[in-house]
Amino acid sequence: MRVGLLTEGGYPYVSGDAMLWCDRLVRGLDQHEFDVYALSRGRHQEAEGCVPLPPQVSRVRTAPLWTAEDDGIPYGRRARRRFAECYGELVAAVCAGPDGGWAEGAGGDRAGVVRVGAAGAGAEDQGSIGPGVGSGRASDPRSQDASADLADRFGSALYALAELAREEGGLVGALRSDAAVRALERACRAPRALRTAREARVSDLLTVAAHIERALRPLSLDWYGDDGLGAADLCHATSGGPAALCGLLARHFSGVPLLVTEYGVQLRSHYLALGPEAAAPAVRALLGAFHGRLAAEVYRGAEILTPGNAHARRWQERCGADRARIRTVYPGMAADRFTEVGESPDRADPHTLVWVGRVDPAKDLVSLLHAFTQVRKEEPGARLRIVGAPSGAEDEAYLGHCRVLAAQLFPDEAEGAHAVGDNPVSFDEIGAPDVPTLPDAYAAGAVVVLSSVVEGFPISLVEAMFCGRATVSTDVGAVVEVIGGTGLVVPPRNPRALAEACLALLRDPERRERLGAAARARALELFTVEQNIAAFHSIYLEIVSHCPVRRVVLDESGEPLPFAAPAESHVPGHWTGPTPRFLPRGIPAWATNTPVRATSPATKGAR
Repeated sequence: MRVGLLTEGGYPYVSGDAMLWCDRLVRGLDQHEFDVYALSRGRHQEAEGCVPLPPQVSRVRTAPLWTAEDDGIPYGRRARRRFAECYGELVAAVCAGPDGGWAEGAGGDRAGVVRVGAAGAGAEDQGSIGPGVGSGRASDPRSQDASADLADRFGSALYALAELAREEGGLVGALRSDAAVRALERACRAPRALRTAREARVSDLLTVAAHIERALRPLSLDWYGDDGLGAADLCHATSGGPAALCGLLARHFSGVPLLVTEYGVQLRSHYLALGPEAAAPAVRALLGAFHGRLAAEVYRGAEILTPGNAHARRWQERCGADRARIRTVYPGMAADRFTEVGESPDRADPHTLVWVGRVDPAKDLVSLLHAFTQVRKEEPGARLRIVGAPSGAEDEAYLGHCRVLAAQLFPDEAEGAHAVGDNPVSFDEIGAPDVPTLPDAYAAGAVVVLSSVVEGFPISLVEAMFCGRATVSTDVGAVVEVIGGTGLVVPPRNPRALAEACLALLRDPERRERLGAAARARALELFTVEQNIAAFHSIYLEIVSHCPVRRVVLDESGEPLPFAAPAESHVPGHWTGPTPRFLPRGIPAWATNTPVRATSPATKGAR
């Protein structure tokens, strides 16, 4: 089949998010043909170039999400009125308040507000995730009906704007116009609007309008015709947001089924990514409401959703996703490079704890260092190795703070008066003489520790499981789901509990060995590249078998050609293509000297 792979800031760019996962997926499903449609996030990402592509990638089309040029097409009176109606309906659905079907808590407006807890794992339980999302919506049938009506209004207005862009052009300029700001202001001042939205100032309205224009840039792309996504048998969006919006438009214009994969919570990521200009309560409420509506429309329009863990699945369900259409597919990771370490558990130093990952404040290395002080009191021979590197100036400053704290908590110790002092805490990076490779980092210790306060899918934890190491982790994100009883879990920001768990494993080598073996077996069963590819191959076939794209083949006179695309067209072989127009009627293709390329009707029309 032909698959339209939709990415945002990811594959095929070298520095893209989930680049490695997408590359493994495309290379693993080499029986299919892929067209990659990539939205870039910045000029620097485009300048870095793309990764080498396998032969099954037939073409790559890119568009900048970080900028958009106005095509300069002026709207006439009818087009202006049409835009005002569609955009007004869209922002009215975004700004609608509790009387319009959105939940309001006893303390005031909750709609459109996301309260992100420090622990991360329970963030979805600490507030509303957007309009009509969460427990408030399900308690009242009238609220459910009103929320469904608002969802229909939002979706209808969204597709109407896409049709306007396709027929008239000029949507970028219209979204940046004063008319768009005035429509947003009217929606905010409406009687049933959000209380927070009614307090929006002019600067807040300009900020919200600019964010909505950026989010709706995919509506102006020329990707949805028969020479683009309309020729695909399936669209696979590797994230929510703009990438999934492209898939929704292909479904709307050409009936192409959509598969959406989310290994992170896109709605939460959008909210956390808001800059200082979005600090005003009205801006955060309106943008939270908009992204909540867009996420709900994506989840409603997708044939199947594939979250990467139960944590992301819960967010999708709270945003209105149908449980019957959700399939959890864990990320696939290469296990072969950890085989030697996993099969040699005796290489580990039985007195060493290891932390591996990217250094940033969310990893809470400060709590880990304070926990290690208690470990050293009970086990003076214990050591802690922190292996990782920062990724920015803020992370670099945090690493420096951790080094200073380690030097204060653990002064250099020496065995005698004439020996050189040594600190029991060491900081290394992959590639250093002591840690040349990632497997060597995990091989250095008997227990791997994860001390994060916010975590999505814990990749470092899976790598430790591949290496057959016992683990001590904080209960955040998908940690409990990943380890499944093969390691110890403690509350986040609790150094005492973290220290007690580490001591329990350091003092019990048989338990360490037993947990490490169980962890390795679990990781090989659930988190390998092979299981990931097999799962998506099965889902592709399921979607195409239940939602085939109906395409009409026309003859030379422009009339529909009956039986041009038989059921056998999805089966490889010389009979799969429609009857070529240049053959006389009644003469089979095999009876001529003209070779006929075996292809599906979709790919024939696309080429």
